[in-house]
Amino acid sequence: MRHKTNINPFLRIFLFVAVLVVIAIAAAIGLFYYMFGITEPEGLSLASWPHIFTDNFSTWMENEDGNLKIEEIAINRLDEYGLWLQVIDETGKEIFSHNKPVDYPVDYSASELIALSTNTYENGNTVFVGNFEESDQIWNYLIGFPYAIGKHMLYYNGENVGRLSPVFRMGICFVLGFIIIFVFVYGFWITRHLGKITKGIGNLSHRSYSPLPERGMFREIYRELNKMNMEIQNSDQVQKNTERTRREWISNITHDLKTPLSPIRGYAELLVDDPVQNSETIQEYGNTILKNTDHVEKLIDDLKLTYQLEAGVLPYHPRKIRLIHYLREVVIDLVNDPAFCDREIEFESDAEEIIVCTDVDLFRRAMGNLIVNALTHNPSETKIAVIVSFNGKNEVSIIVRDNGRGMSQEEQSELFHRYYRGTNTEEKPEGSGLGLAIAKQIVILHGGDISVKSKAHEGTEFIVSLPIKP
Repeated sequence: MRHKTNINPFLRIFLFVAVLVVIAIAAAIGLFYYMFGITEPEGLSLASWPHIFTDNFSTWMENEDGNLKIEEIAINRLDEYGLWLQVIDETGKEIFSHNKPVDYPVDYSASELIALSTNTYENGNTVFVGNFEESDQIWNYLIGFPYAIGKHMLYYNGENVGRLSPVFRMGICFVLGFIIIFVFVYGFWITRHLGKITKGIGNLSHRSYSPLPERGMFREIYRELNKMNMEIQNSDQVQKNTERTRREWISNITHDLKTPLSPIRGYAELLVDDPVQNSETIQEYGNTILKNTDHVEKLIDDLKLTYQLEAGVLPYHPRKIRLIHYLREVVIDLVNDPAFCDREIEFESDAEEIIVCTDVDLFRRAMGNLIVNALTHNPSETKIAVIVSFNGKNEVSIIVRDNGRGMSQEEQSELFHRYYRGTNTEEKPEGSGLGLAIAKQIVILHGGDISVKSKAHEGTEFIVSLPIKP
């Protein structure tokens, strides 16, 4: 069974136009009968019916030796239709009547008969005048109809109208032909464009769409289709990049998990295979196992934290802190870390103190990740600066700047993606690749934002914008 949505658009247009034409014809017929129709006992008839009935009434009359005789069927028809009849001889005197109203006279002059033939609805009826002639005798008769019928005579130039009649008929045929051709051509044109639109929508779903020229009556639709195609292509590209980086990240995190597990397993097997060891060897093995265990725990904690932040289920407890003092302690803690004790980290602020509301542990994690990222991904001689800038209104900027390797535009666009790990390190760091993604999620949780500016071989600058709320 053919589905209704598969109907040819041209057929739809043809059916629509056909329905409109039928409705127009029906409305014209209805209006015609409303204006030119009357309801008589046998049904709806044209308003010319009384005139025709009057002319044909003489067929029921005959002359019998100078006397007028009216057949019985004529009288029955008068009674059936509720009509009245009055017959006048050549002198204008009444010789017969049937159901005639009392206010009509019994004799008429010639001018009165002529006037009755043109009179319209009066005294509850309209009078039509006819005549019957036979054997050189003439009788006039009046028939009254209970209908309000207008009588108007149209005068025109018969010669010119006769000459123009064929032209008029040809004009009507030409107009009708033009309308039909126009409907077909317009329907074909519409069908062609609808076909292009339908094909374009289908190609969008199959990713084989070719941009359509944005012109003509359907230019807005073509523009939206082209725009949708660009958005779909961008979305597909983002999806491909996301899938690619996700696979890379899964590969990296899998490798990172296996890296600390290998020495843990190795040293554990040594202890099992040779339980007799001196205390120094056992302590060395134990320290190695603990170090790698801590690494595994950090990887798992990073995974847990990033998904808690994304799902919005991480406990968030902001409180007022002195930001300058707080950030200075973060920098001091990193300087005192044995892994970075030989690195140069500076701290600057253009304000003595700023009060902000933050979750102390989470924000420390974010700032620590930004500073550690600068330390880890640059040579040991790189200088790191943490700068606090206050505009005196409702926002404070925290800048983590270095003069290290810098990054390309492509790396900057992927930097805060949770599946991305930078490739500008000489050695693979012991991390999950989630540090910057976690930092951004935490800053956003505090109502702020984070951006990056970087040029290859010139350094990198992370800017954290943090609102100062009452």
